[in-house]
Amino acid sequence: MVNLEKTRENWKNSRMCELFAVSSQHRVSLTYSLNEFARHGGLSHLNKSGWGMSFQQNSDTLLIKEAKPAFDSPWVRFVAEQETSSHCILAHVRYATTGDAVYEDTHPFKREAWGTAHVFAHNGDLHRFHDALSLTNSHFQPLGQTDSEHAFCYLMEQLVPVWQKGMPSLEERLQKIGATADCLRTLGSSNFIYSDGDALFIHADLRRYDDTGVFGPRRSPALHYIERRNLHVDGLKLRPSENRESRTLIFASVPLTDDDWQPLPRGSLLAIKGGGIAARLDLGPGDWQE
Repeated sequence: MVNLEKTRENWKNSRMCELFAVSSQHRVSLTYSLNEFARHGGLSHLNKSGWGMSFQQNSDTLLIKEAKPAFDSPWVRFVAEQETSSHCILAHVRYATTGDAVYEDTHPFKREAWGTAHVFAHNGDLHRFHDALSLTNSHFQPLGQTDSEHAFCYLMEQLVPVWQKGMPSLEERLQKIGATADCLRTLGSSNFIYSDGDALFIHADLRRYDDTGVFGPRRSPALHYIERRNLHVDGLKLRPSENRESRTLIFASVPLTDDDWQPLPRGSLLAIKGGGIAARLDLGPGDWQE
């Protein structure tokens, strides 16, 4: 069981980018308000560089994001009022370590390819990424300056061979994404959430925590998850949009409630479908050290 005071302390001390994702068996609605979760976008944390959310809608994705703190955003209030429903939701609030606070550099990032929308959000720092992650496919080029979007374009390029004849098997995709995650981990810390319209992929590595007013060394766990039918904490409310039970997996950078959130070990790569873990790879701890 996660200690409530410790959970609150984790919220206080987790001042890097925050990742959040939901996969559900049926459509669920998410309220993203101006309370605790939105305050990670500027009031009480260093996440002052932007926020974004994506809601999968069949083969496309509704993407709403801004390059400004969430606490001062009318769009956040709009999302809260609409209670948009989806079976796959991604959210991100950003502390810019690379790139300016502009829309192009705000997560999540989206690309349309092979008849579906692909969405990606990232937490971490990748060093020498321009040299190490060569982009040769003109279809997948960054619009902004971040290491995160560059990594997304690199991932999409690696997926081209297996997508050329239609949607590949889950195992084929998992292996390609795993190989890419392994490559990214040689450049620095790299936690990401990625949806290809069919499955949600979660990769856990290391993250920084602000324990003493400054960023400390990166450490694990960088992501946590819990299975839920609904979730209600300050600033965040998740509930089924249909009158039936819905198996739901929720992922977050730190536990959001005083419940039994499970930490994801470093090197975990999960493939999620319909609110359940469909496949996983253990990439191991990796060799990169700060």
